[in-house]
Amino acid sequence: MCGIVGHVSTSLVNQQIYDSLLLLQHRGQDSTGIATAEGNTFHMVKLKGQVREGYRTRDMRNLLGNVGLGHVRYATSGSAKSEDEVQPFYVNAPYGLVLVHNGNLTNTRELTDELFNIDRRHLNSSSDTELLLNVLAHALQDQISGADLTPDELFDAVAEVHRRVEGSYAAITLVSGYGMLAFRDPFGIRPLVLGRRYDEAGREEWVVASESLVLDSGGYEVVRDVEPGEAIFITNAGRMYSRQCAEETTLAPCSFEYVYLARPDSTMSGISVYDTRLRMGEKLARKIERELDVSEIDVVMPIPDSARPAAMQLAQTLGIPYREGFYKNRYVGRTFIMPGQKARKKSVRQKLNALPSEFQGKNVLLVDDSIVRGTTSKEIVEMARWAGAKKVVFASAAPPVRYPHVYGINMPTRGELVASARTVEEVASVIGADALVYQDVDDLFAAITDGSNVTQLDLSCFTGEYVTGTVTPEYLAWLETAQTS
Repeated sequence: MCGIVGHVSTSLVNQQIYDSLLLLQHRGQDSTGIATAEGNTFHMVKLKGQVREGYRTRDMRNLLGNVGLGHVRYATSGSAKSEDEVQPFYVNAPYGLVLVHNGNLTNTRELTDELFNIDRRHLNSSSDTELLLNVLAHALQDQISGADLTPDELFDAVAEVHRRVEGSYAAITLVSGYGMLAFRDPFGIRPLVLGRRYDEAGREEWVVASESLVLDSGGYEVVRDVEPGEAIFITNAGRMYSRQCAEETTLAPCSFEYVYLARPDSTMSGISVYDTRLRMGEKLARKIERELDVSEIDVVMPIPDSARPAAMQLAQTLGIPYREGFYKNRYVGRTFIMPGQKARKKSVRQKLNALPSEFQGKNVLLVDDSIVRGTTSKEIVEMARWAGAKKVVFASAAPPVRYPHVYGINMPTRGELVASARTVEEVASVIGADALVYQDVDDLFAAITDGSNVTQLDLSCFTGEYVTGTVTPEYLAWLETAQTS
């Protein structure tokens, strides 16, 4: 999971990109990068850490040009500590390309071999983003037939990318001297939305971003989501072209975007993230009614922040008082996306503080968006008991996470997943809860898709069914070995 944004403007874009990345910071906190195009010249700044702490005035002054892109990184492929992994990536031919990518490629072994032995292209990192860029660059080199690059040549190159690359990818590319290219994998697993506004002279300005909140904040109208398999090219002058570049497409967005990753004020594939989380809370409440004696629950509390809408709706549905018992230190990052188990565990108590007056002598129902590794959940249950809770019931607005997520979320090995080989009762014991209730998969699907045109989701981390159809047991075994070695 990363956050990406690209702007084509009639004025300098450096501040616009910076502001957009601040809004996408929840999608990645390992590193960040901005690249702008000034004529045929690229300007680039790449930094470790978060946006607000990283960039300096001198950095912004050097980022000249009216076209640019940005990235916030949460490491899923490669090393979170390596500066060589920080996006954007650049190649100088053809023309000069700079690319940012959100997602995860699943045929990296094959692509690495092909790029070295057949395409004769050099890779300087283990990042799948650099792989994606080089596949695109090689395909574009093969398509060029005249002195000037055409949109169709770009789209034909993207079509070749779709034929060679497997996995999830939403990507934005600057093409030196020409403009900005954005494209999405044929399953639309990772989000990408297109927006437009007009400057004071009535000229069009464009943005593509991971989440619609970027558009809302910048005064852009939402034109539409980039379709699965589609490519969009916007010239430096602001003219937009688009084409479907994949032979077969299926919209199957990642369910975990709605569960946890996206901000609640975003809309993806026409689906409000906030409304989805309300429906998740209502459906979870109905299951709790079936499994527990709700008369014994004194209070419902969310684990801030992403579980708050679900907890509010759950409490209202059950008719149980809703309270805020945990307070969040907003200067500590999201624990799930922190690299390394030790960092996650250490940060839980730094991030949350329990208010004893809300817990003392009460039977508490804690609601979280999901339980992945169980580390955070266990720490939170211990905090609730320390604050005086008499009984702690834990509820997850998502189903048990039992399988690796290979499309861009850092849950690569089954051994890390607390529910992978345990019953619900065993997970409750591990996290120290008196009882545990998970959302059902069918209810999660209904909560996300209700009232929309979406008929398929990637639910692979809950079901083990991978929508691309190319994830094999051999690949999963290799991935687990690679991640634990």
